[in-house]
Amino acid sequence: MARVTISSALLLAALLALALYTLTYGQIGLTVSETLAALTGSGSDEMTSQIVNEIRLPRVLAAILAGGALGIAGVLMQALFRNPVADAWSLGLLAGGQFGVALTVTAAAFAGPDAISFLTMFAGPSITVAAAAGVAATAAVMLALGRRVGAITLLVVGLMLGFTAQGLTSVLLHFAARAGGRVYGGWSDASFAGVEPANLPWLALPILIGLGLAVVTAKPLTSLLLGETYAKSLGVRVGVLRWLALAATVVLVAPVVAFCGPVSFIGLIAPHVARAFTNSARIMPLLPLAGLGGALLALAGDAIVHAPWEQHFLHLNAILAILGAPVVILILVFSPAMRGWR
Repeated sequence: MARVTISSALLLAALLALALYTLTYGQIGLTVSETLAALTGSGSDEMTSQIVNEIRLPRVLAAILAGGALGIAGVLMQALFRNPVADAWSLGLLAGGQFGVALTVTAAAFAGPDAISFLTMFAGPSITVAAAAGVAATAAVMLALGRRVGAITLLVVGLMLGFTAQGLTSVLLHFAARAGGRVYGGWSDASFAGVEPANLPWLALPILIGLGLAVVTAKPLTSLLLGETYAKSLGVRVGVLRWLALAATVVLVAPVVAFCGPVSFIGLIAPHVARAFTNSARIMPLLPLAGLGGALLALAGDAIVHAPWEQHFLHLNAILAILGAPVVILILVFSPAMRGWR
């Protein structure tokens, strides 16, 4: 417990320091004192306050919430599927959420201007629900397949489902009206910059619900790691547990994919960072560390993307891929859990 507390404190301190850096440095550089004055409302000028509170702060909060949610979802999925490379991206859940949003936007475009106006007016809840439906459908398919195929096969199937969903999304948006395309915006390219202050509650509330479900399922999921027979001997209702863990994953991932797009690799890396700190497979200690680690990874990627580059703009998923792809390769090559599926 002391190890988890100390590790959490270190990650939290690093996260706060990086958040202050991200709020301070960018295309328009500010001093730390100017940033703190803008945050506290104590004597900052209007332009500085607007830069910090209306442009950078929502992006920073979105990165922290999204990264934390994906990190916790990664812990749940790796335990649920007993697969060290399972996460929302590798199993196609992010692409499923994309497809759900694209289908909603296209349907509204065909339904006419009133539907587009409704979708625009209620963009927060409607886009969240659409993403949740896509994520839930994909997760249900993967859960059904997870009991029939091995770890490597499941990973390949998830990637193929993700590519299929992305292809269908592209086709759907081809038929969407221009107004529908504006609702969809640049969402297909992962970014935290498009999250407006009004959307933050719709991002945060489902994540808090998902966190509660994750805590409820943590102890029985730990027993499931030792096999269904052992879990049942402890009185765990394995079928109910799977659906609860799946529900937690959906409400954690759906708001992220709705407002930030298909943010990749964080859910894969963060659980392994947490295990490195705890040296334990127990789920409960992993949750806070994976949440903080995921938030730190997301914010670090965002800080790199929004650094004051002179000529080039970087993409968030490109940065995360540089960090995440080597982790996947190392796990596939050296993880004992994967050797039985070669």
